[in-house]
Amino acid sequence: MNHLPNITLTTDDSERLRRLADAASEKFPRTAEFLAREVDRATVIDDGGASSNLVTMGAQVVYRDDDTGKTRSVIVVYPDEANLDDGKISVLTPIGAALIGLSVNQSIEFETPTGATRSLTVMSVRKPG
Repeated sequence: MNHLPNITLTTDDSERLRRLADAASEKFPRTAEFLAREVDRATVIDDGGASSNLVTMGAQVVYRDDDTGKTRSVIVVYPDEANLDDGKISVLTPIGAALIGLSVNQSIEFETPTGATRSLTVMSVRKPG
């Protein structure tokens, strides 16, 4: 995998995601481990200091699959709020864990459950609320 991009998390997201990764480590070991590594390497900022371009929990994100060129719009949520019919993906999915903390125009490579490498680029972000 290539160099990982800098990511930023709010204090609240960082704390909740760390607890979530710990709690999910047995059920979803690969994704929980990836999420925990992302939280560990993130720059943490005050909850009110997040840029409008930053992917936070509850944000609507348009991303491009860099392999296919296709774009998709999703809302990154906690597992109990996930609903694919509504476009809400859990942060415990590989895509959700990869997107959290990125900013517009940032790309990330990550490993899928099948072992393939995917690359995504954030195209736009709309904050919750």
